[in-house]
Amino acid sequence: MQNETIAVHGSYNKKEGYGSMAVPITQTTAYAFRDSEHAANLFALKELGPIYTRLNNPTTDVLEQRFAQLEGGAAALCVSSGQSAIFYAIANVASAGDNILISDKLYGGAVTLLTHTIKRFGIEAKIFRSEDASDLEEQIDEDTKAIFFESLSNPQIAIADVEKIVEVGQRNGVLTICDNTVASAALFNPIKWGVDVVVHSTSKYTNGQGTAIGGIIVERDGLSEFFKANENRYSDFTTPDASYHGLVYTDVPLPNFCLRARLSLLRDIGAVQSPHNSWLLIQTLETLALRVDKHSDNALEIAEFLEAHPKVKAVNYPGLKSDKYYDKAQKYFKGGKASGLISFDVESFEEARRVIDSAKLFSVVVNIGDSKSLIVHPASTTHSQMSPEELEKAGVNPVTIRLSIGLENTEDLKADLEQALN
Repeated sequence: MQNETIAVHGSYNKKEGYGSMAVPITQTTAYAFRDSEHAANLFALKELGPIYTRLNNPTTDVLEQRFAQLEGGAAALCVSSGQSAIFYAIANVASAGDNILISDKLYGGAVTLLTHTIKRFGIEAKIFRSEDASDLEEQIDEDTKAIFFESLSNPQIAIADVEKIVEVGQRNGVLTICDNTVASAALFNPIKWGVDVVVHSTSKYTNGQGTAIGGIIVERDGLSEFFKANENRYSDFTTPDASYHGLVYTDVPLPNFCLRARLSLLRDIGAVQSPHNSWLLIQTLETLALRVDKHSDNALEIAEFLEAHPKVKAVNYPGLKSDKYYDKAQKYFKGGKASGLISFDVESFEEARRVIDSAKLFSVVVNIGDSKSLIVHPASTTHSQMSPEELEKAGVNPVTIRLSIGLENTEDLKADLEQALN
C-alpha cells in the first residue's frame, strides 16, 4: 500500500471486535490474563500481547505499527513526547563513558538535552557539521555510539547531508538517528536513505492541531545483524541482560532496538504515551499527507512574499529557488516540498520583537505544525538556554523570527505580516 492508504488503514482490522470503523481506545492501566501460565508466557516473551499500559497498549500498538509502515521501518515505540523519544534513542545505546555526535543545527530542547542533561549521565556530545558532514568521521572513536541529526532543522530550516552522514555511519559501524519531525513522514523517509533509527515529536505535524503530546521511535529492518557485526560497540544487545532473565536481544526474532527500549527503558523510566493521545494521533495521521502538502504550499507562498519585502533582510526556506538548501529539498523531499517552517531576519532584535507583538492572526506559540499559523522569537524562547556562542554556532541569532505556517488562506496571512512589518 502507498503511504496515504497506510495512514488510513494500516494495522487495523475493522472486521474484528465490534467492527468499529474508528480504532477503539483501550483506556486501561492493566489487562486480565487468561491464567497464571498466560501471564508468565507474556513476561517471558513466549507469547506476545498486552501486559501493562506502561509497556504496551492495543490502541498504541496500532499507531506504532501504522507509523512504522509509513516510515518504511520494522517496528516503532510510542513514548510520552519527542524529547522522550530522543532520550530513549540515545540511552538505548550509550552509557557512562560513551560519546555521541550531534548536528550543529538542532532544536534548542534537543541541544540542552544532549549537551547538558545527558552529560550528567556521563555521555559526551560532540558537534559536527550536518550541512556536509565534513568533520564527522574524524570525531568518531571506539566509544562513539550514535550520530544524531535532524532531516530538516528547527529553526534554521537547514537540510542535512543525509547520504554523507549515513555513509560515514555505515563505514564506521555507528548507529545513525534522524529526527524527522519537521519534514514529517509525509515528505521524507530517512530509513529509505539508509538511516538506522528515526524519531519524531508527534506533537507537531503528526498531530497537527496542538491537542496531543507524543513521541515515537522507528527502527529499520536488519538492526539485529548490525549489532552483531558491531558487537564490541553495542554489547548491550549481544550479551545477556541481567535485568530481564539474561535475555540476549539479538537472539530474539523481533526488531531489537525498540524491543530493548520497551523492555528496559520504558519499563524502568516509564515515559509512556497515554492511550487517549495514541487515539488522537491515529485520527490526525489519516490527514497528514494532505495537511503537509498544504502547509508546504502555503509556506512557499509566504516565503516568496517575505523575500520580496523591503524590511526583510533574509529568508530561510528550502522551497525557494534562491535558498542554499533548495537542491537538497528537490533531492530528498517528496515533490521538492519543504514543510511549513520559515525563518526570516529583520533589522534588529527590537524590530523582531515588535513584529511578533504586532501580529494578529499569527499566535505567539512555541509549537510547530499546527493548523493555525504561529510566530515566535527562537533566541529568547526555544533556544534561550543556549549561550551567545552556542546560538551563533547553531545559526540562531537575535534578529530571527520563526513562522509555522498553518492552513489559513495565504492572503490573510500575508496581510497580517504586512501590517506587522510596517
